[in-house]
Amino acid sequence: MLNTHDILETIGMIQNENLDIRTVTMGISLLDCVDSDIDKACENIYEKIVRMASNLVPTCESIEKELGIPIINKRVSVTPIAMLAACCQTSKIVKFALALEKAANTIGVNFIGGYSALVQKGFAAGDYALIESIPEALSITDHVCSSVNIGSTKAGINMDAVAMMGRIIRRTAEMTADRDCIGAAKLVVFCNAPEDNPFMAGAFHGIGEPDCVINVGVSGPGVVRAALAKSDGLDFSGVADLIKRTAFKITRMGQLVAMKASERLGVPFGIVDLSLAPTPAVGDSVAHILEEMGLESCGAYGTTAALALLNDAVKKGGVMASSHVGGLSGAFIPVTEDAGMIAAVRCGSLCLEKLEAMTAVCSVGLDMINIPGDTSAEIIAGIIADEAAIGMVNTKTTAVRLIPAIGKNVGDELSFGGLLGGGPVMKVNTFRNDKFIARGGRIPAPLQSLKN
Repeated sequence: MLNTHDILETIGMIQNENLDIRTVTMGISLLDCVDSDIDKACENIYEKIVRMASNLVPTCESIEKELGIPIINKRVSVTPIAMLAACCQTSKIVKFALALEKAANTIGVNFIGGYSALVQKGFAAGDYALIESIPEALSITDHVCSSVNIGSTKAGINMDAVAMMGRIIRRTAEMTADRDCIGAAKLVVFCNAPEDNPFMAGAFHGIGEPDCVINVGVSGPGVVRAALAKSDGLDFSGVADLIKRTAFKITRMGQLVAMKASERLGVPFGIVDLSLAPTPAVGDSVAHILEEMGLESCGAYGTTAALALLNDAVKKGGVMASSHVGGLSGAFIPVTEDAGMIAAVRCGSLCLEKLEAMTAVCSVGLDMINIPGDTSAEIIAGIIADEAAIGMVNTKTTAVRLIPAIGKNVGDELSFGGLLGGGPVMKVNTFRNDKFIARGGRIPAPLQSLKN
């Protein structure tokens, strides 16, 4: 049984190594908010979110003070809004985004996720209209995040949706070009999206989840790096064991916070997501962990192997510390959110192709990458398709969060602030793929999907 004593050994990690709880996310089902009148549905959504989550921020703040553990973000995820939009015979879908924004402002959370659609096998009622509304929705709100699942190991890849998302990402960036294209930084395209992910921008409350649930995402790249800094003389088996022990301590802290939040809010505890989530702060970088293993710079040959070891060891250590592990769980490699990744791009050791290779062995995918503003919708769609194929074939979650830097070229900078960070525009392969994307249809599910 966990108690306050279990957390005392992490005090030095908190004070010196940037250890924190990255997010406490309350998942809320909106299925009982459905109404054929969109205005009434929006009223129901606002009322339920405020009723369920009004104490989320104060409760997290009280836990922070009691345990001395920073909780960086307090967030809400909701049922994919496309499911509610299906009942409304209107094209004014952005009203849902405004209702979510109003609720987020009222309860004081950092982000609210779930302006989402699940179209891995095709478009259902509400899906198409919601996806088309994403650029406007993200341009007129500050806290709303959006995601679209376009593929899965069971269903294959919906290439019509992939082509559509290439256009949507470009349009979203264009509509927020005056704010460094921030809209695209709040939009994720998934393959095999998890239903209990607490991290933005991809969080939504899956249909198999309870009416309301608490999910926690931990952090701790700085802690792992500090441990490895003392690992001279260890072979890779020793390095893996050291990371496992460190991940256990980090996850134990997340489990304690999750249990306390669940008890005080009167909401079931869902999962702890073990993911090492970096920040732009110096010393809080997944890239620096890989370099601590002996690489001159992230992106050097050996980087993918080092990341595979890290991801696996984090999972093995974390599952021993929590009764319920879920979400994405592993190591994130978002470029603009990781000081080491940013430095690696600037010095030329890390390119888009190497990042794609790395996504085959880590938790998510091509995340928070600035690309030239003149990149075509078809090239963006091709990047999405390639990343989805990695997820589909390997039965893992992959995602793409690209930011077309409108009006900017390779080497220019975008700055988003906060945890989203900022960084240089990366080079993209510009050989055309228009005919490939125009084929449409669905890439069939792989043979390994037949497990029944």
